[in-house]
Amino acid sequence: MDASSIRVTLLVLYSPRLEDCRRFYSELGLNFTTEKHGQGPTHCAAVLGGGVVLEIYSALPDCETGTLRLGLAVIGAAATPPLNPGRHLLTDPDGRTVEIHAS
Repeated sequence: MDASSIRVTLLVLYSPRLEDCRRFYSELGLNFTTEKHGQGPTHCAAVLGGGVVLEIYSALPDCETGTLRLGLAVIGAAATPPLNPGRHLLTDPDGRTVEIHAS
């Protein structure tokens, strides 16, 4: 399989601070909905460009969240507070580095 035919479709973050993370990413312009599939836990989901889904779940005591560096391209003027065009390194409520490319 050609690697160029592979794309990310789902990214799941586990957080002990679900609402703080939802607010952080919402302020970058992501539009979350609350979801629950069958007997599964309630979580937040946002659809990004290209159909990629970002979900945030509450971290369970036995679920390590680990370290992740996430990069997002956003419209800087739509962020709260607005971001000047360019590269910004932010930290989400769980301490993950989020590299923002604002246009």
